[in-house]
Amino acid sequence: MIVVGLGMIIFGIGNGGIATGISNLWNNGGFFPNGIKGVLLSLQMVMFAYLGIEMIGVTAGEVKNPEKSLSKAIDSVFWRILIFYVGALFVIMSIYPWEEIGTKGSPFVLTFEQIGIPGAAGIINFVVLTAALSSCNSGIFSTGRMLFNLAEHREAPDKFGKLTKNGVPGMAVLASAGALLVGVVLNYIVPAKVFTWVTSIATFGAIWTWGVILLSQIRFRKSLNTEEQKQLKYKVPFFPMTSYVSLAFLAFVIGLMAYNPDTRIALVIGPMWLALLVIVFYMKGFHKRLVSTGAAGKKVS
Repeated sequence: MIVVGLGMIIFGIGNGGIATGISNLWNNGGFFPNGIKGVLLSLQMVMFAYLGIEMIGVTAGEVKNPEKSLSKAIDSVFWRILIFYVGALFVIMSIYPWEEIGTKGSPFVLTFEQIGIPGAAGIINFVVLTAALSSCNSGIFSTGRMLFNLAEHREAPDKFGKLTKNGVPGMAVLASAGALLVGVVLNYIVPAKVFTWVTSIATFGAIWTWGVILLSQIRFRKSLNTEEQKQLKYKVPFFPMTSYVSLAFLAFVIGLMAYNPDTRIALVIGPMWLALLVIVFYMKGFHKRLVSTGAAGKKVS
């Protein structure tokens, strides 16, 4: 779609040979025709789409050469976002005036139909479904592995730490897949609100996850002396400024979620869910297991 769109923008393909150019980016009221409020409120909905990039770290135990392959994967994420997210939006916003987007159908479908590709809607639906399945697959994989890892450290029920004969944490994967049924049920009960609810709660989960990662990174770097810091082979650029700026941005998004009535529910359900996990953690005695495991580790070392 990006390639076809660029052909329309530069060479006028599918538009009678008349190049559309990129003037639609600033025409019809400019970049913020209805003010910046809408753009800011969109941040909380957009963030959920980025949830999952932290899964690269989860795969560290699955690859043969993590030092090389993970650093390469992390570097490629920036370019993938720039090309497939920003690039696609740049093309769409250049071809169509902003007030027409969504009123005549999917801009992706319209772009393919404009150059005479039959079955454009079917092609886009296929792409959307495969992308959703890919996201679902990676989510189940990462969640299953995290449950397995927690069980190995005795911070989750032991049954999640069992592997099948093929080396798959079967019970952890089934539990992860079962959680998806909640979304299916909600889709039947409150179809008009389920998307906002799920994305908001996912955004809260992302903020919590990324916040913990950032705080852990800051604490880890502070624990190292100057010589140890020099030995780090893959460093966060402009540390610690970037970490603190990221934390400030996450706090800003939380404020936006509290401001918007539709997403405020996530700030109620999210903390309640975390509180429930803490209660179960202590009621089941997982904290005692953690202490005993840590003591045993110190004894061995």
